[in-house]
Amino acid sequence: MPTELKFLNSREAREILSLIKEQWGCGLYEEGFLDRFSIMKNKKGNLFIISKDIARIINPKLKIDSAGLYFAEMKNNSIRLSIEGSQIVGRGAGRNIIDLSGAECAAWMKGEEIPVDEKRSEGLSGYLLVRFEKKFLGSGRLKEGNLLNFVPKVRRIKEMW
Repeated sequence: MPTELKFLNSREAREILSLIKEQWGCGLYEEGFLDRFSIMKNKKGNLFIISKDIARIINPKLKIDSAGLYFAEMKNNSIRLSIEGSQIVGRGAGRNIIDLSGAECAAWMKGEEIPVDEKRSEGLSGYLLVRFEKKFLGSGRLKEGNLLNFVPKVRRIKEMW
């Protein structure tokens, strides 16, 4: 029975980390990320990370839909990070980060798109890391003056305290 999750070989995993470095300037490979974690990909293009210790005991003949931490989605040779993925990458990122105000953060957590003027979006491209103060809230993409929100519906906050 084929596995739904495929463990990426070292070349494929390095390619993923290379895309991350190119997009956000975060050198996970240089930090030894692949010494501690394995990367898995499902048929939908979702990427998961799992401790190398756990990866060693998973039987590749088992049909598994997910394991470890949902990290990102891979589409058309670009990566959209999950909320947790943005927190892992964000600590070492140096570019393509957009900072939100308190009011924008509240709107973002409710699932709303954020209007972004041209001056503020200058130099930003592709998927962006969304940050409020020092906290990474996920990733978004600029389109027609708006920051598109990818926070899943089940993780949105209906009311702010």
